[in-house]
Amino acid sequence: MSLPTGTDPASIRQRVEALEFLLERSLRIPGVKVPIGLDGLIGLVPILGDIITTALGAYIVWEARNLGLSKWQLTRMGANVAFDAMLGIVPLVGDAADFFFRSNTRNLKILRKHLDKHHPETRVIEG
Repeated sequence: MSLPTGTDPASIRQRVEALEFLLERSLRIPGVKVPIGLDGLIGLVPILGDIITTALGAYIVWEARNLGLSKWQLTRMGANVAFDAMLGIVPLVGDAADFFFRSNTRNLKILRKHLDKHHPETRVIEG
């Protein structure tokens, strides 16, 4: 499956949802009920992993900016990414925090709320 490259709200929604899934919930460890994603795995690499995951989180905020989210919403999203990055600096604590504080999931929720209100045609009915 290829992701859409358009700048329309539906394309942006699909890209951000795919990225959030990849970063936060794409992997399952046998015997563990909580899914993990690449954010948790990449974050295990000292410094470089935190830089990569922060950049990917910032990309979601950038896409939200392109959709015209308010400064307040963008500030909340940026704060989520910054808080996640600050946690990631602390060895072991930051890695464990990736399982409990999912900044990308929080930011997707903010983005979806905006899209559902301002671009309801982008809604996907999950069955």
